[in-house]
Amino acid sequence: MNRGLRAAATAALLLTPVALGACSAGQVAQTAEQNRDKTGAMTNVGDLSLRAVEMPYPTGGVYAQGSSARLLAAVASSAETDDTLVRIEGDQFDSVEVVDPEAAGEPATNSGSLDLAVPADGILYLGSGTGPAVTLVGLADDIGVGQSINVTFTFEQAGSVTVPVPVATPARDLPRGEPFDFHGPEGVEEQAGG
Repeated sequence: MNRGLRAAATAALLLTPVALGACSAGQVAQTAEQNRDKTGAMTNVGDLSLRAVEMPYPTGGVYAQGSSARLLAAVASSAETDDTLVRIEGDQFDSVEVVDPEAAGEPATNSGSLDLAVPADGILYLGSGTGPAVTLVGLADDIGVGQSINVTFTFEQAGSVTVPVPVATPARDLPRGEPFDFHGPEGVEEQAGG
């Protein structure tokens, strides 16, 4: 094999990975665009991020009209100063009851101003068991899994944001009933006879 042919073959082998790599230049992998599985709604307002905003799965799968639903959320702050959650409201429920284990006195309601601190570079958890418990009282309609209601959060510094808050799916597998027979007894007889 002569030198020229050997040099050309070596050059082709060395440049093949570069040429193939250039085929994907500027392309974004699909996995770079996909979000991981998340629960609840999420949004941002100012320097605050609301995450995992949802109502837990209700007993029986549906919150009945007029009933109450707990509200779960995490409010993360990237601000340099504290902010305050001053109001939670919406058209699809009558009022809000907030019980803050760190505050003394009666539960706060929608008629009064809330005073829930969102620490600078910190997180305020709602309904987690360690932070304030928030309950949406007097739901306007029946609401079940996959449905949502609009809830507006108002913060002293960041402003207001409306979030479509969904009802969560159950945390465990639920027992299933008998499968539905689409053919029924009549359909089976017709198929057998003819």
